[in-house]
Amino acid sequence: MDIGVLLPTGKAQWGTTGDPRELIAFAREAEESGYSSLFANDSLLSPRIETLTMLAALAPVTERVTLGTGALLPFLRRPVQAAQALASIDLLSGGRLAVAVGAGFPGRFGRPLYELSEVPWARRFARLDETVALWRALWNGETSFHGEFHDLAAIPAATAPFRPGGPPVWLGGATPAALARTGRLYDGWLPYPPDPADYRSGLAEVHRAAADAGRRAADITPALFISVRIDENVADGREAMDAYAHANYGMPLAELEKIQAVVTGAPEDVLAGLARYRDAGARHIVARLGALDLPSQREQLRRFAALLPELT
Repeated sequence: MDIGVLLPTGKAQWGTTGDPRELIAFAREAEESGYSSLFANDSLLSPRIETLTMLAALAPVTERVTLGTGALLPFLRRPVQAAQALASIDLLSGGRLAVAVGAGFPGRFGRPLYELSEVPWARRFARLDETVALWRALWNGETSFHGEFHDLAAIPAATAPFRPGGPPVWLGGATPAALARTGRLYDGWLPYPPDPADYRSGLAEVHRAAADAGRRAADITPALFISVRIDENVADGREAMDAYAHANYGMPLAELEKIQAVVTGAPEDVLAGLARYRDAGARHIVARLGALDLPSQREQLRRFAALLPELT
């Protein structure tokens, strides 16, 4: 498996006295420690370093790791401008960008973001798919695009990405409709189901939809977004992860783990939890480290790095 880490770009992960400029050193340490990828999250409703700015800063100071969005919310940006920014990061990184996208979901991180962006909530999934299609058209050098939401003629030549056709685009989400759309249209799948059995069945649906669309299952990266905390034992790990859940989501761990994948405990507990997803078909893990300041984030980064030989 490829093992990546979600960068602690949110202020809740820096701590009250943290300096976000330390994220550059954090990323370099992750690459040197053997991680396969570095992902950055996206939002407007919590203080954080903007996703594409973070990845652009990392492009020239890293050499090997994939730089990913987890997940980018395209409706927050004008689509042509976003295509240009993504192509630029792919170019500057030498073709190391992976773009996981989502449409948001009801609640705090859904409809309010659409209102701030002055984009309709209705038909958001169709808008997302069309935006990705527009990106790909621009990355392929096309100068016009005609869709339901975007009707653009005589588009000036855009920056070409490093890779012909542009970076791979993954989809988050695990509803039946999201599984079908992933199989038909996307290059990867980045969900966070709390039960590995749901991951297995969801991946089977993705592969079925891909086959129906004449695509190969091997062309779709099966990834997983999961919160990880390594501690002395399960009880200590859950206590720390509960504080993390409250700080980041305003909810206890008991509620968070009903909707998101979480593994915690001693190293052997974490290995066992991740192995269940590996056995269910996951091949690229993106781990969000459960720590609330940058020194603790780096400690978790090192503890998790010690497990990489047994996972990869």
